[in-house]
Amino acid sequence: MFRATIAKSVLNASPRASTIAAVRPALARGYHEKVISHYEQPRNVGSLPKNDADVGTGLVGAPACGDVMKLQIRVDESGIISDVKFKTFGCGSAIASSSYMTERVMGLSLEDAEKIKNTEIAKELCLPPVKLHCSMLAEDAIRSAIRDYRTKRSKLSASEAKKSGFIDVSQSAVTGETVATAHPSSA
Repeated sequence: MFRATIAKSVLNASPRASTIAAVRPALARGYHEKVISHYEQPRNVGSLPKNDADVGTGLVGAPACGDVMKLQIRVDESGIISDVKFKTFGCGSAIASSSYMTERVMGLSLEDAEKIKNTEIAKELCLPPVKLHCSMLAEDAIRSAIRDYRTKRSKLSASEAKKSGFIDVSQSAVTGETVATAHPSSA
């Protein structure tokens, strides 16, 4: 579909037969097969419920080109990414970078997912230098999703601590007296 759309627009703009024959090989070189594959059959498109405590959402954009990328992760109890979804408004390289990132981070720990660099994405998809910003968006999106998840979890942990209550125990260094103070739950 993507290839056909590009071919039609270029070929309609250049009606001479000799021009058409010369343009076809250039079209095949325009995007690498991996980019075309991820564009025509994107993996893990969709959304997760952003208010779920185990879901982190990253929303990033590139003002220069207008690409916008939303990447969401679901993290299980052991800190492993168990589900990932994306929605991207942008060029074929931006969509391919998002799609590849979803495949790449599935099953990884948050720490391992954070280590993925845009250069890995660009190399895997054979992105030209002019499209490197697409791989940078994907790197920014996963980091933003992880940051959002961790922020949610820390807020949840703080509110859980308040609900469950605690006992503060201290011992005087001078007298050796131990004092325990109960702080019941606020709920």
